[in-house]
This record gives sequence, C-alpha cells and structure tokens, in this order.
Amino acid sequence: MKADKKLIQWVEISRQAFLNNVGEFKKRLGQTELMAVIKGNAYGHGLLEVAGLAAEAGIKWFGVHSLEEGLALRQAGFRQKILVLGYVPLAQSSQLIEAELRTTVYNLQTLRALSAASRQLKKPIFVHLKIETGANRQGLPTSKLDNFINLIRKSPGLILEGLSSHFANIEDTTDDSYPRYQLENFLKAVNWFEEQGLKVPVRHIACSAAAILYPETHFNLARVGIGLYGLWPSKETLVSCRLRGQEPLKLKPVLSWRARIAQVKTVSRGAYIGYGCTYRTTRPTKLAIIPVGYYDGYDRSLSNSAYVLIKGRRAQVRGRVCMDFIMADVTDIPEVKLEDQVTLIGTEGKEKISADQLANLAGTISYEIVTRINPLIPRLVV
Repeated sequence: MKADKKLIQWVEISRQAFLNNVGEFKKRLGQTELMAVIKGNAYGHGLLEVAGLAAEAGIKWFGVHSLEEGLALRQAGFRQKILVLGYVPLAQSSQLIEAELRTTVYNLQTLRALSAASRQLKKPIFVHLKIETGANRQGLPTSKLDNFINLIRKSPGLILEGLSSHFANIEDTTDDSYPRYQLENFLKAVNWFEEQGLKVPVRHIACSAAAILYPETHFNLARVGIGLYGLWPSKETLVSCRLRGQEPLKLKPVLSWRARIAQVKTVSRGAYIGYGCTYRTTRPTKLAIIPVGYYDGYDRSLSNSAYVLIKGRRAQVRGRVCMDFIMADVTDIPEVKLEDQVTLIGTEGKEKISADQLANLAGTISYEIVTRINPLIPRLVV
C-alpha cells in the first residue's frame, strides 16, 4: 500500500522485513514456540497491522500488556492464544474469561477474583504465574508459592498453564552473571513444581536478547518483542553475540516514519527560528516546515540536533521541536517544494535514519523512540 496524497504523515510497516525477522528468530529457537510481543501498540508499529503479519507468519501466541489490547485483537477476529503480561483490575476478571484471554498472575487477590468469575461464568481461565527471580518488578516470591498452589487446587476453573519470569540485566551488559543468577532462581521454581507433582506445560523467561544469546533459556516458549521489529535489544547484545562466536541474526528494521512538507520559506541571515530563539541563521536560509512534533512522538530533545531526509539528503532540524511542527534547513537541497516527502525514520536513497540514531541523540533507547509514535498516525503495511 502506498501513502495517500491526503496524508500529512504516516508510518510504513514492511511486511518483508517483519517476516524476515520472524524467520531469523524461528531458526534460532528451533522447536521452541515463538510468542510475538505486540504490547504498546506493537512497539509503536500498529497492534492490528502487526498482529495480521504475525498471523500470516504462523505465530500462535500473542503477548499484550492490557485487557484492552487483548479485547481489540479479539474484536478484530484474532483467535491466537493471547497472554496479558500486565496488570488487569480485579473488577475486569469476567471480561478476561469471556474473551478467552490468558493472564499473568502474581497476587492472591487476582487468583481469588478469577476463581469467583470462573465459577459465575462456568468457564475456565488459563493463568501464568510470574516468578520473582531478581528483576523486582512484577513477580511472585518463591516463598509464597504454597498459598497460590493451594488456591489453584481448590479452584477447578483456574488452569495453571504457565510459569514465567523476566530478566533484569541481559540487554545492557556483556556480563552474564546476573542473567544466570536469575535463570537459577527460575529453575528452582520449576523444580519445586515438579517435586509437588504439578505439571506446568508452558515455561517462559526468554526475551529477544535471551532468545539470541542463551539457548538454555528457551524452554518451550520465548517472548520476542523488539527483535521482531528489526531492532537489536542493545549494542551489548550484538557484541555478546559476536564474542560468543554466534552468527548475528540478520534483522531488518520494520518501521519507516514519513511526512510531507507543509511550507517552504526563506528567512534572512540573523533570523531566529522557533520557540526560545535557540537557533539563529548565519546566512539566508531556506526552511521546510514539517507537520510533526512532540505530540506525534518526535522527542523535544531532538531540537537542533537531529536531521530528516528530503530528496535523499540530510536536512538539519533547526530550532526547538514544537508540539506539532519541526523546521528543517533545506538551503543546500535544490528544488524542495510543498508536500515533498520527508523521512523521519527510514531510508531514502543512500541515506538512512535509524531509531537507534535518534535514541542516541535523545539519550534514550530505540524502544522508546518507536513506541511513542502517536497511535493516531496511520500505519500502512507496505
């Protein structure tokens, strides 16, 4: 699909790149099932658009953050196994069950609410207990497992389908000591269940970085998020991959972000540009006014530092990023005109702007750059 001339900005999602990335992870995972983590509007790529591509790729598990994301997928007709990874309010337990969503549990109150809703609806609910292994975010301490298991045993509608956990320091380091410490804690929990005679069919702790670096973390399900979108979890992950003598995955960025020029104007030497008069021209300057700003997810910290691509050439952002506009210097780019295409992330000619590059300029990570792109901006699968 090509962008309609009526669009002033849009996000392109590359079908070929996404399917390539799925294939790369499937080769790495072997027999391990792949869960496509599509929370946060599929890391800014578009929930329904990416879900459609994941279904095309034969993926049977989706990971979402909220009940609302799960319901949106069900309403769109997706019948995959959908696991809610975030928190669901107790009062929404019935909606979880009615939509046949799975949920992550780490509070006894949640189990009690699910049990009551299951009895009332006469329908089961698949639950995944999240074990605290060292991230100290969501998680159930192993010392409290007895209480949870006792309640599950007394509640026929609660089906313990999975055990999960999450790594705290696997992307940001080449030192594997803490990941291995967490893996040991997870294995202790797995062994505890086996000693109790409890069979838990699904075990998952691997994220993108773990799926790439540590085969011993794969178990029978891996939750792959950022990697599916063609972005490496971190530079350290790529370095670790090479240090281990592993062949790096051939990942391709899935997302491109584009817009059209809203005005072309010339200002004199010594003119100030934008709020706060933070940039002053040193020569007569031609500006492209671009209808993208921090409301759209273009970070304000990119003021006077980032560049965009116009006609395959770099155009520096001048002045502060506004709520709805940025200004780019196109003095040295000939024949720039109204409604010409602008690339904010992506490739144009021989030039490229990556989410990682913008993240470095903004002092953040690529995850945030793409996830914060306004969900109201149209996503086009190309």
